[in-house]
Amino acid sequence: MSLRAADILPGPVPAAAPLVRISNLSVVLDRTPVLQDVSLTIARGEIVTIVGRNGSGKSTLLRSLIGAVRIAAGDIQRDPGLRIGYVPQTLTLDPTLPMTARRFLDLPRRAARGKAEEALDRTGTAHLARRQLADLSGGQRQRVLLARALLGRPDLLLLDEPTQGLDAEGTASFYRLIETTRRDLGCAVVMVSHDLDVVMAASDRVVVMGGRVLCDGTPAEVGADPAYRALFGAAAPGMAVLHRSGDDLHPAAGQPLGLRLAE
Repeated sequence: MSLRAADILPGPVPAAAPLVRISNLSVVLDRTPVLQDVSLTIARGEIVTIVGRNGSGKSTLLRSLIGAVRIAAGDIQRDPGLRIGYVPQTLTLDPTLPMTARRFLDLPRRAARGKAEEALDRTGTAHLARRQLADLSGGQRQRVLLARALLGRPDLLLLDEPTQGLDAEGTASFYRLIETTRRDLGCAVVMVSHDLDVVMAASDRVVVMGGRVLCDGTPAEVGADPAYRALFGAAAPGMAVLHRSGDDLHPAAGQPLGLRLAE
């Protein structure tokens, strides 16, 4: 069975007041402009994926949303009481440090037992609770990171290249988990990704960055946008074709999920 974007997502996200409104945002790091005049809105329940070449400001935009970088100009307005979950790009672990997956959920403060069990169950990692983080595979570790981000049942889930280092099957499965999380929690999801082919099939909106917003719209709109084609070339995917087996997405015949942006 071939699966296209319309099959992956349950349908158009109804209009809603924005959870976050970014207006004319500029960020300067080490005297170098990284973001310039960025304006975006993020609505409850939508999956927004940010793509762009290295150095285009993708990760800086996410870090701006959690208040981790100083804003040079512009404004970020957040819905009052907004709960944010964040999955960083990398997690550096000392392999000699004893740290089970369950104990990791207690950092920086102890998680209630019920909430921790729910987060592990939701991400399919309950069976890993007593395993050492250092012994987990890349895909398992990413799911534990996601479980930690879900402890507070966030309104907005931010993920910085969550499938980095995963194979095609692991990537497709993780995107399916994100879609399920969005559906169950009703949260907005903002991801940074280099996986163009999967992104175009698993997002409600795609934002192409180049220090500023080059284009923003549905996957079909962005796939046809001259700015997208100019940046990624004529061979860039406009809509990935995936194959569904059970609850996971798999590459359809002749449709590898390995196309990534050039470094």
